[in-house]
Amino acid sequence: MNDLHGLSALIIEPHQGMRASLHSMLGQCGLTRITDAANASQAIRLMALKPYDLILCEYDLEAGQDGQQMLEDLRHHRLMHPATLFFMVTGEGAFGKVVSAAELAPADYILKPFAADAIQERITRALDKRAVFLPIHELIDMGNQAGAIAACVAGAERHPRYAVDFDRLRAELHLELGEAAVAEDIYRSLYESRGMGWARLGQAKTLVLRGRYAEAQAMLEQLLAEYPRFLDAYDWLARVHEAQGGLPDSQAVLTEAVALSPHALRRLRRLGEVAFEAGDVDTAERAWRQVVDKSRYSEFRDPQDHTRLVQALLHQGDPVQAATVVRDLDKAMTGQRNGVACGAIAAVMLHDYTGNDMRLQRSLDQALAGCRIAHNLSPDLKLELARTCLAHGRARQGAELVREVMRNAPGPAGVDKASAMLTAAGHGPLAERLARESRQEVGDMVAHGAALAKHGDYRGAVELMLEAVAKLPDNPHVVFNAAVAVLKCLEHTGWDDRLGQYALNLIAGVRRLDPLNPKLNALAALHQQILKKYNIRAARWNDTTKVALL
Repeated sequence: MNDLHGLSALIIEPHQGMRASLHSMLGQCGLTRITDAANASQAIRLMALKPYDLILCEYDLEAGQDGQQMLEDLRHHRLMHPATLFFMVTGEGAFGKVVSAAELAPADYILKPFAADAIQERITRALDKRAVFLPIHELIDMGNQAGAIAACVAGAERHPRYAVDFDRLRAELHLELGEAAVAEDIYRSLYESRGMGWARLGQAKTLVLRGRYAEAQAMLEQLLAEYPRFLDAYDWLARVHEAQGGLPDSQAVLTEAVALSPHALRRLRRLGEVAFEAGDVDTAERAWRQVVDKSRYSEFRDPQDHTRLVQALLHQGDPVQAATVVRDLDKAMTGQRNGVACGAIAAVMLHDYTGNDMRLQRSLDQALAGCRIAHNLSPDLKLELARTCLAHGRARQGAELVREVMRNAPGPAGVDKASAMLTAAGHGPLAERLARESRQEVGDMVAHGAALAKHGDYRGAVELMLEAVAKLPDNPHVVFNAAVAVLKCLEHTGWDDRLGQYALNLIAGVRRLDPLNPKLNALAALHQQILKKYNIRAARWNDTTKVALL
């Protein structure tokens, strides 16, 4: 029983006796590198330090999340490499509920009670499949989606038993390359031939990405009628309603999803945001209060949740509870990233409501200073701070905050929202001027970088564009041109591992921010040409970028 020797494993199990039993069984299977975790938070901290070949996770974790919800978080936050094997350990009583969320399917399920030979059989079978797909994952890690697609086609011919898995991965890769129409054809064929719900979901995603919302809505509603626990489908249906201006409908869909998965923090957060924007402050307050309570000991806690809760409480007319939340925020979250900025913004909201001008001005100073060093702070919170600045004699600081939101907006909707806030506050001409100036500033920044590269200052162009990305990480135009600058620098000045990692991350950023960018394919092709030019192979690449990728 030494087939598994050399692999690393993580056991996530709340009961010490069962952890010891699983540890012993894996040892009998030949595993020697075994780590234990008693809960989800501990496991996430361990996974942030190093990757594991396989994970055995108990479904009933007892401390808030269940195993399926933890798997959802791991995949959403990209804390688990696609080649990692995740096994769900569960009793027969919960098996039906566990397998219902098909889009989150783990590598396999292990039903209690079990013996060492049964575990080894499951793991060995999963490892055989992983070995077939590992070369494709290496191509993906190097940013070679086109090569990975070709490998999927060839793999399906060589290993017909995995044909469906190859097609599913191929469709996902076409989506990454901005080829939603090609992906739709693959998903449609899979659904029509196999009747798989996840294929229908994939087809609906391609329609959403291309703005065909009515078709996507009908497809998602039909899918949820057949598979009512398809949690990812609820998220996409809510997104469709929101895109069509149906905030109450989006809120209703998210409420239903939260009822099915009450511990998924990101979905609760989204429910709070949508409800607040829809004017349902009570639902927003309940959602954000749950997020604050459930995330108190979570690795995914965010001080912005406290600030949003303060905002909702004040809209409900409850400054006493809001003050309690502000104190809790200052006490528990000051050491967190953005903790200082969020605490100060929450205090600004409170003092603005109570009319304490002296404390308000002091908190405004702290909030503006905190925003200058904050990372990924919500545009909505920045706009709320800007509104307060404009209302209390700080027009310059308020305008600068709005300009920053506009420059970093991932699309026209973000600019429109900032303009609407200014117009509602009686600053319509300022809104028009800032929107115009923001577009000009971004254009000038990109043009300056292109000019430096044109005159042979490739390093200067990279330095300028990386600085622009640091300021505007969600602006797709900036991120795309930064990727081009880095690739051109590598092409003309030689290979550099650090810049190579920047290129990979920036291309991934373009895919996230602008998935239908028609130049994505050309960008990826240039990246692959450069890797080929300098003979950068998968083994070396994975050695130098392992931590960042995993």
